[in-house]
Amino acid sequence: MTKNLKNQFVGAFCAAMLLFVSAGTAFADQTRGPVTNLPLPRYVSLKASKANVRRGPSLTHRIDWVYTRRSMPLEITAEHGHWRRVRDMEGAGGWVHYSLLSGVRTVVVEQDMLPLTVRPESNTPSVAHLEMGVVARLGECNADWCKISSGGYKGWAPKEVLWGVSADELRE
Repeated sequence: MTKNLKNQFVGAFCAAMLLFVSAGTAFADQTRGPVTNLPLPRYVSLKASKANVRRGPSLTHRIDWVYTRRSMPLEITAEHGHWRRVRDMEGAGGWVHYSLLSGVRTVVVEQDMLPLTVRPESNTPSVAHLEMGVVARLGECNADWCKISSGGYKGWAPKEVLWGVSADELRE
């Protein structure tokens, strides 16, 4: 191989690698859904009291299971037309029609007898205690605490024991 041909080969290889790395970076930076232009992943809740979870994004795909817990928080991980790929707190997932989902935010309590406190501090009085698995409506969140409501009670809970809110998420 001549030196000139070798330089051309090396130059073409480097250009191809740069293009590949750039495309990979652009793909990795893509954090918005192609249908809604909303962030991915994101949390929503189940609007319906019954929702079929399918293997793929259409009615022709097999139903793997059925969600039956209204207001359960779900994480949307992908979008395709009118379908959203969701994941629940146990990591199970599949495709659900968008009409069965709501933008109302809820969380699941992951600590048994979780105290709801008056202020976002651990040394304040509690207004109630929630059992593990309770679904609560999500309110405002600071860096470490979220205000939630369930069963007529409102209070603050540590973000780390709630599923359905990101660790770095702030809400007003």
